[in-house]
Amino acid sequence: MEKSCTLLVHFDKGTPAIANEIKEALEGNEVPAKIDAMKKAISLLLNGETLPQLFITIVRYVLPSEDHTIQKLLLLYLEIIDKTDAKGRVLPEMILICQNLRNNLQHPNEYIRGVTLRFLCRLNETEIIEPLIPSVLQNLEHRHPFIRRNAILAVMAIYKLPQGEQLLVDAPEMIEKVLSSEQDQSAKRNAFLMLFTCAQDRAINYLLTHVDRVSEWGELLQMVVLELIRKVCRTNRGEKGKYIKIIISLLNAPSTAVIYECAGTLVSLSSAPTAIRSAAGTYCQLLLSQSDNNVKLIVLDRLNELKSSHRDIMVDLIMDVLRALSSPNLDIRRKTLDIVLELITPRNINEVVLMLKKEVVKTQSGELEKNGEYRQMLIQAIHSCAIKFPEVASTVVHLLMDFLGDSNVASAIDVAVFVREIIETNPKLRVSIIIRLLDTFYQIRAARVCSCALWIIGEYCLSLSEVQNGIAIIKQCLGELPFYSVSEEGEAPDASKKPPQANSITVSSRRPAILADGTYATQSAASETAFSPPTIVQGTLASGNLRSLLLTGDFFLGAVVACTLTKLVLRLEEVQPSKIEVNKASAQALLIMVSMLQLGQSSVLPHPIDNDSYDRILLCIRLLCNTGDDIRKIWLQSCRQSFVKMLSEKQLRETEELKAKAQVSHAQPDDLIDFYHLKSRKGMSQLELEDEVQDDLKRATGEFIKDGDDANKLNRILQLTGFSDPVYAEAYVTVHHYDIVLDVTVINRTKETLQNLCLELATMGDLKLVERPQNYTLAPESSKQIKANIKVSSTETGVIFGNIVYETSNVLERTVVVLNDIHIDIMDYISPAVCTDAAFRTMWAEFEWENKVAVNTIIQDEKEFLDHIIKSTNMKCLTAPSALDGECGFLAANLYAKSVFGEDALVNVSIEKQADGKLSGYIRIRSKTQGIALSLGDKITLKQKGGS
Repeated sequence: MEKSCTLLVHFDKGTPAIANEIKEALEGNEVPAKIDAMKKAISLLLNGETLPQLFITIVRYVLPSEDHTIQKLLLLYLEIIDKTDAKGRVLPEMILICQNLRNNLQHPNEYIRGVTLRFLCRLNETEIIEPLIPSVLQNLEHRHPFIRRNAILAVMAIYKLPQGEQLLVDAPEMIEKVLSSEQDQSAKRNAFLMLFTCAQDRAINYLLTHVDRVSEWGELLQMVVLELIRKVCRTNRGEKGKYIKIIISLLNAPSTAVIYECAGTLVSLSSAPTAIRSAAGTYCQLLLSQSDNNVKLIVLDRLNELKSSHRDIMVDLIMDVLRALSSPNLDIRRKTLDIVLELITPRNINEVVLMLKKEVVKTQSGELEKNGEYRQMLIQAIHSCAIKFPEVASTVVHLLMDFLGDSNVASAIDVAVFVREIIETNPKLRVSIIIRLLDTFYQIRAARVCSCALWIIGEYCLSLSEVQNGIAIIKQCLGELPFYSVSEEGEAPDASKKPPQANSITVSSRRPAILADGTYATQSAASETAFSPPTIVQGTLASGNLRSLLLTGDFFLGAVVACTLTKLVLRLEEVQPSKIEVNKASAQALLIMVSMLQLGQSSVLPHPIDNDSYDRILLCIRLLCNTGDDIRKIWLQSCRQSFVKMLSEKQLRETEELKAKAQVSHAQPDDLIDFYHLKSRKGMSQLELEDEVQDDLKRATGEFIKDGDDANKLNRILQLTGFSDPVYAEAYVTVHHYDIVLDVTVINRTKETLQNLCLELATMGDLKLVERPQNYTLAPESSKQIKANIKVSSTETGVIFGNIVYETSNVLERTVVVLNDIHIDIMDYISPAVCTDAAFRTMWAEFEWENKVAVNTIIQDEKEFLDHIIKSTNMKCLTAPSALDGECGFLAANLYAKSVFGEDALVNVSIEKQADGKLSGYIRIRSKTQGIALSLGDKITLKQKGGS
């Protein structure tokens, strides 16, 4: 077993050979030099060095010092050195410090007495402590409270030693007398803690005797009282009643820490509605009264736990929880909304939505830094409410449509998605939504929001007036055609001096060009006018938003405009009896599409139209020129059907997730019922019993893997040295969330004793060695278990390497055995997660690190390859199964995962089946940090072949 450590000091400077320097500094007369030398000595001792030659020097030159800092460092040194030999007997030289400790306990300076008493609390050697007991007991009556409170703690520590009850037979009685007469709150708390720990019956008796005065006690003592009540009630549940009254009386205590602990104690001891309601009300009160954001987040966590186990009670307090939205912190607001959305019922939905509407209106008053993000959160919350309770949709949809032109593009997109879903799920609102959308369309400034709004217009403008208004609005927002003008050679001077139209492109510099009739003209290179933002002049549109976006080169939006116009013209053919009007609208739509193609193929824009947008616009032109019934059905019906199917799948997925969350583990018929109270577990404390019960529950639910599971252990055992090496070593690697524990077994395979054997480790990547393992002496053919802790700070594939160093009596030099590297797998830190498509696209656009991996596999089926990648990367496929159906030779899917550090990992798989049956394509990984992108790419490269 490794020795216990009562002190931790960070030290990462290795092990410099400075023992002689320390010794010289300690023998000198300069106090600062002695202080520095003592700090170095303590750091080296904590780093595994023994430094036996320093003890006598410290006794001679440091012990007599009167400096307080030196005395404190001396006590730290004495705390960490070995005070016993290999057989557990106290070293003879330790007697040298006993007289010094006795002098310190009688020192006239209160600080020296206090720190010495505190030092005694960490001593376990009875031979050293026994001569000091009279001096310790004298300090119980000292005039200074600092000394009394530390003397009480020293008495408690001594009494808890194996022979402590023999050394201090009447300690509980003495401390009880001290408690009855003590006035200092800290000393009183320590005395009560001593009785609570060592003589629980006396502590209970004192508490019940002074039960009426508990509310007047200090905060420290009240906290210990609550701890005592929890322990007593866990042991004797039948006595809960008389203690619950004490807890409820403490709910009105002036200390917020006591109030918080009271609420937690109530929840742990009682599931009665009145107790839970009191605890929840206390948490809500703390939520509003505390200014510290960390406290609010902790309280929200407690409310979230109550919501899971006592939802009916929390539903009544939903408006109190909502008041936490007054905090400017976004994390608090987000967590509050998450809790509230799961507490909504038909009875409180109207109040909640009204509150959320007020908050949305508040975000308009002043454009603070985080207002846009907060507005987006509110819009998403309202969206969720409207989907769960369609009857409230009519009260919020028109309010939210005012934000389609929001400067925060993310919130505007959320509004557009919300409107798109509501217009399908609430047929009664379709007409009013379309009218409002057409009225506010000119306010939209973001291309993605325009695209979504145009899709809604194309799908849900059904009546004659709606179709005509839709076409008119699109024409108005596009402005006059063409999108740019060309000045010809020989043109009249007055004509050439006409000012360019707003948001148009004028071509002026000369170069030969052939016109449509075969004649020559002079044409210039492109010179753009500044794209001024569209403005409203006397209620009409001066320059359209669609025009501004098109002239920036956004031809994807142009393709959406073309598709929308095509749908509207096709629908106009069904609702308009006049063929003349239909032909007129069709001709106008064709003119717009041709103008967009002309703009895209001209040299006036820095980038020409992309092939996809060009093909879509050309398809729309051909469709309007020659329409068949099958094509009409696809454009006017199939698109809507696909959207309805997507909504139904989304709803089904959300329902399944809710069922999975609400699912409680039930015992099946004929399952074995395990009564842990009837188990033979003698010698175990109540807390150990409870920990065992938690493990039993985890085993029952499959969350717990037994340490004895051979297959699991064998998978994590790594061989570090060869079988022919004099020292054989293997490591059992346990990966936790934020640290890695290496349990290294070292075996001496020689016939000699290995001295000062040390496991030296180093790390590469975001790994850090917490402490250096200590030195050991290994007998011939014996083994030793050495533990090493590695701290993990980010999700990145790391490497642990090092060697084993030891000495033998025959060889003067130290022998080094190099260890195999230990590679830490990134998959241990990544778990599947879910996010919305909009959030995925936003993160994909924002993340700067991308790793592109070419597909190289022997697998020939697209879906099988996708499943293999999902399994290998431990990710979640966000693409709906219906979108992956069919056999077309192409497959594109988005995968998402989250690390334990909150980092996002995005993967896009795009593959195509070649004529020879092989798969080709790319897997793109994006993340905010370089480590995930590179490590995940390496993992996919190794695993994607499928055959290995």
